[in-house]
Amino acid sequence: MPRASAAQAKTPAGATPVSVRRPKPRRARIPYSAEEIHEIFRRFSIQRPEPKGELEHVNPFTLLVAVALSAQATDAGVNKATRALFALADTPAKMLALGEERVRDLIKTIGLYRNKAKNVIVLSQKLVDEFGGEVPLSREELVTLPGVGRKTANVVMSMAFGVPTLAVDTHVFRIGNRLRIAPGKTPDEVEAAFLRIIPEEYLFHAHHWLILHGRYCCKARKPECERCVIADICKSLEKTCDVPAPLVELPAQVV
Repeated sequence: MPRASAAQAKTPAGATPVSVRRPKPRRARIPYSAEEIHEIFRRFSIQRPEPKGELEHVNPFTLLVAVALSAQATDAGVNKATRALFALADTPAKMLALGEERVRDLIKTIGLYRNKAKNVIVLSQKLVDEFGGEVPLSREELVTLPGVGRKTANVVMSMAFGVPTLAVDTHVFRIGNRLRIAPGKTPDEVEAAFLRIIPEEYLFHAHHWLILHGRYCCKARKPECERCVIADICKSLEKTCDVPAPLVELPAQVV
């Protein structure tokens, strides 16, 4: 966790403020050297030089909607629903014209579709009313939109606007804790831990590397350690193999 700074104690009116030193929470020590961390991301960069997100979209607005819809749903399931939706409505104004009932019908194969359809309409209305129909660039503004949390905001900032951020989804959270490389009890803690250690030259793609590694190799139920290119470096207590898989570039993603 980030170190807490010393705080000033509240004092009665007229009294002299007294500086109070509060215990500073200790950051969790990780069993990796800086050289090992650099090597992990170097290998990821060779394996996937140009990683991509797997949610289909055509502009920042459709990306924002797709990521918001992806909560408790698979990317494949979201893509199946949004192909028809985005063909009809790829701007906030068009989404409003479509209406909540039609949006609901188009995304009904996605979990929590009723609430998500409502959020898409309210989100679209707010974009029209407060942002001129454009998706805002800042995290502070993005998280004011219905159905948009920090993770969604970080994805949009990275993929739509090229801002190097780290969105912590279930895969990134699992890897941070399983590998003991960025441990944390909450997504925010894992994000902060990763941001402290990821080499700057690898930060822009780190989000996608970690997601894809978790989705296709370091799986939730049973990690496929024999397919892992960092098996020799990994400090997970669950790993079953110490021999790294051949470090070769994987076929380009088709999204």
